[in-house]
Amino acid sequence: MSARIDKKTALKLLMKADLLDLGERADAMRKELHSEGRVTFIVDRNINYTNVCINQCTFCAFYRAADSPDAYVLSQDELFRKIEETLALEGTQILLQGGLHPDLGIDYYIDLLRRIKERFDINIHGFSPPEVTYLANKHALTVRETLSLLRAAGLDSIPGGGAEILSDRVREVLSPRKIKSGPWLKVMEEAHRLGMRTTATMMFGSVETLEDIVEHLDVIRSLQDRTGGFTAFIPWSFQPGNTELSRKAAGGREKAEANKKAPAKSPVLQTSGIQRATAVDYLRVLALSRIYLDNVQNVQASWVTQGLKMAQVALRFGANDFGSTMIEENVVRAAGVEYRVSKDDIIHAIRAAGFIPAQRNTRYTILKTF
Repeated sequence: MSARIDKKTALKLLMKADLLDLGERADAMRKELHSEGRVTFIVDRNINYTNVCINQCTFCAFYRAADSPDAYVLSQDELFRKIEETLALEGTQILLQGGLHPDLGIDYYIDLLRRIKERFDINIHGFSPPEVTYLANKHALTVRETLSLLRAAGLDSIPGGGAEILSDRVREVLSPRKIKSGPWLKVMEEAHRLGMRTTATMMFGSVETLEDIVEHLDVIRSLQDRTGGFTAFIPWSFQPGNTELSRKAAGGREKAEANKKAPAKSPVLQTSGIQRATAVDYLRVLALSRIYLDNVQNVQASWVTQGLKMAQVALRFGANDFGSTMIEENVVRAAGVEYRVSKDDIIHAIRAAGFIPAQRNTRYTILKTF
């Protein structure tokens, strides 16, 4: 294995390294970790049980206020129907996440988990750190107690949602009502200590600096050194459509133009919320993630935000996993970005990129090779 790099070196690579050289280095690390030449994927469905959320993050186009005409909480019958459809398509997992609904307490979650497990043999990958922390605070429980109750009821693993950028300065802009970086990391560490496996994510391309990106990678690596509980890392780019952040940024630009002052140009990856990170930005961050996170076995490509072709390219920039078929996806779609692919599309894309497609489960056990 190549020697571990420090934050200073990582920042230099992100800022100055030739893109193809960076990709080649990340690809070499992928080959070291996954010499068999397989690229994995999972068949699952994202089920958002409610879109009501008290956090109202500025980067999110999905949430609704409780009194909104578009607000919903899925009935259990509807949720069960979605699971049945997932199983019929050979799905092995549901990603169960929602907003922080003020009227839903821990009894709702425990009952839902138990009823799912009574009816279906499927992995429940659910309830990101903001949801867990909200329930703990709401019921005066510790994070560990909350996780233990959810796990006993049927929760199998935890997604990395709610991480965005693990910098409290950035979070104050993006999501001032959401938990800070410390509580996010606390949930993940407690889950790992209980024997649960989780993923880690990073949403970049909004208001962060390059230093923030490196710091985010560093705290993930440090926690993984202590616990070994992260199965994968998934970086994806901010999608500005229909978000409060993009509207605010657009308003600021209009004001600057009215004052005959050109808006300041942002360095790479420091968008003002009115432009997407480029494909080159995505590949740079992905490659650096693979290089820096030498203790996280899997790095996932994001076809959901980048599209199928760019996800194929990502397989030569360090990614070894194609993510999920995502039979259903609502959050990114709410921002106006919608890529749809089938299981066959993913298999063909992986094979066309020169790899062996393999279906996996949540813990990256290979179920079938194509």
